[in-house]
Amino acid sequence: FVSGSRSSKTFKPKKNIPEGSHQYELLKHAEATLGSGNLRQAVMLPEGEDLNEWIAVNTVDFFNQINMLYGTITEFCTEASCPVMSAGPRYEYHWADGTNIKKPIKCSAPKYIDYLMTWVQDQLDDETLFPSKIGVPFPKNFMSVAKTILKRLFRVYAHIYHQHFDSVMRLQEEAHLNTSFKHFIFFVQEFNLIDRRELAPLQELIEKLGSKDR
Repeated sequence: FVSGSRSSKTFKPKKNIPEGSHQYELLKHAEATLGSGNLRQAVMLPEGEDLNEWIAVNTVDFFNQINMLYGTITEFCTEASCPVMSAGPRYEYHWADGTNIKKPIKCSAPKYIDYLMTWVQDQLDDETLFPSKIGVPFPKNFMSVAKTILKRLFRVYAHIYHQHFDSVMRLQEEAHLNTSFKHFIFFVQEFNLIDRRELAPLQELIEKLGSKDR
């Protein structure tokens, strides 16, 4: 995989949940309830299921969705068009992963999102963090890792909405983006996974999406 081949529709390789595994069954359950159109219901923890496992399956799914959504607009998100990673004039994000880059660095949006998606993929591929085998327990810090991943994935939605929504409209993808984002927001709200302050760049949109479902 070469990060130079950015024209492909998926920005990073898709993370697959192994078929036949319990997580695969959970993913199928999630897809089936999503099909019913009731997103509030679709995000709820299925009866008798493990919360960590449910959050893990959905985190992988959101990673794949955002990957594909961002993949469709990479040609519009360039060093020139987006020299900083922002979500409107009031919010700017600097990258740090705590290991390779300890001190937050200012970088362009495509660079930031590249760092972010590579970092998320590494977390998802780490069997000690996201065990795919049945019976392997989740680590004690799983919830804090999942929260960090989701908080960072939110920033990609925020950047797309603030800086590239006109491109999304031209590509006639706004319905797809809105549904994906609404699903994401209902999920993080259901389990209180992202601090309200972090959601501020899209607060109005979040309220609008929520009010339609009450």
